[in-house]
Amino acid sequence: MEQDRASQLSRRLGRADLRAVPEARRALRELLRDWGKPGRSETAELLTSELVTNALVHTDDDAVLTATVSPSGLRVEVRDSAARRPRPSVQSTDEGTHGRGLVLVESLADTWGVRAHGAGKVVWFELDAGAA
Repeated sequence: MEQDRASQLSRRLGRADLRAVPEARRALRELLRDWGKPGRSETAELLTSELVTNALVHTDDDAVLTATVSPSGLRVEVRDSAARRPRPSVQSTDEGTHGRGLVLVESLADTWGVRAHGAGKVVWFELDAGAA
């Protein structure tokens, strides 16, 4: 089924509530049921999980997930209250896992970025519906 207009998902994510991660994946899966080429929905779920997890683990307040899907693509944004900008980093095994999720976002998203929003920031990515 081809969508002729944008559809949107918006969820408030409770502070440090990691149960929000699978809930966000399920909600996104439902939104993307008829969207994009095979594999795009799974990629979107993975990248959304990374952004949601980062917001919940690295900030001390609620976050907001917004996903907008249109015939041309998907944009996912996670807004939080921390001004600190995340950076992707590939680290050695003894340095923990921080920053590795953003390496996935950087490598799998068509575009991604961070922008200031009030006292915090928005981390976002986009996927083209037609890319494989």
